[in-house]
Amino acid sequence: MCGIAFLSSCDVAQSALDRMVKIQDHRGPDDNGTYSGAGAEGLGHVRLSILDLSDAGHQPMASADGRYVISFNGEIYNYPELRAELRDYPFRSQCDTEVILAAYQQWGAACLDRMIGMFAFVIWDTKENVAWGARDRFGVKPFYYHETKTGGLMVASEIKALHAGGAPREPDAVTWATYLAFSLYDHSEATFWAGIRSLPPGGQMTWSESKGLTISTWYDVADAACSDLDTRSDAAVADELRALLDETIALRFRADVPVGVCLSGGLDSSLLLGLIHKMQGKDSCVEAFSFCCGDPTYDESPWIEKMLEQTQHHWTLNTLAVGDVPDLALQVQFAQDEPFGGLPTLGMSTV
Repeated sequence: MCGIAFLSSCDVAQSALDRMVKIQDHRGPDDNGTYSGAGAEGLGHVRLSILDLSDAGHQPMASADGRYVISFNGEIYNYPELRAELRDYPFRSQCDTEVILAAYQQWGAACLDRMIGMFAFVIWDTKENVAWGARDRFGVKPFYYHETKTGGLMVASEIKALHAGGAPREPDAVTWATYLAFSLYDHSEATFWAGIRSLPPGGQMTWSESKGLTISTWYDVADAACSDLDTRSDAAVADELRALLDETIALRFRADVPVGVCLSGGLDSSLLLGLIHKMQGKDSCVEAFSFCCGDPTYDESPWIEKMLEQTQHHWTLNTLAVGDVPDLALQVQFAQDEPFGGLPTLGMSTV
């Protein structure tokens, strides 16, 4: 993961942007940087290198003509195919970040429909003084924002970064009451902090000093699923599903660093492992990671062991012990800034 930061027309100095970047450094240990425009706008970034590990992937990244500057968290899995379509663009790197810039220059906001991936980014147009940002279809990557009292905008991957930049640290009473009464911790656009919102999954935003902030939806999963009545046979649908699963696994193994797999003993993990072997062959040695809680009632490791028999995978099994819960809870709370989904979240933090 990486971390993004953006601010504009805020009554803050460069030091505020630096603080927003610094407090997210756990998201990107490989590199960091900031961009300050001619006005009161700035972009920040911390990088976890996945594609093009060279300095050419440094962010914030400017387009070839210098007009657009991006801070991007995530991965565009079909970037080679998009790059081939954009072959007239003078690429200077091998990373997917530059592909987003090129795609935006070519197709505008319609570029989102062409992207397969998980992402959250902000692009600053230095000519029109307009910020445009977007979040992936299912909201895998976080995107938080705060509108200041003076009409400015702040964006970050984590809520604590907005606080570091100057956003008030005040709890949202309604959200907390709903959580305490009904254990509801996912409030879509609302967060547990007053004045801080989350861009919804499949959402995009446009901001300028003259027009303020506009939020809209570029993808809605319900609309996409129900757009047309499918009259094909069950066999035809099953064939398409298998093809999509094959493509999904192949795309997600595009990386310049090793890629691992998280395994439980369930159907989804079994399917995932089977697809990996279908793609990579019986000698696949992708590292596998799991956690257990030490209670035989909930321990899925016997099923995982059966899954991994006669394979080449190195398996790391971590145990979530009762005594580890307080410290792990504090670590996860620091990272997430809000209540989270119970012990499985802590267990995954051990992997």
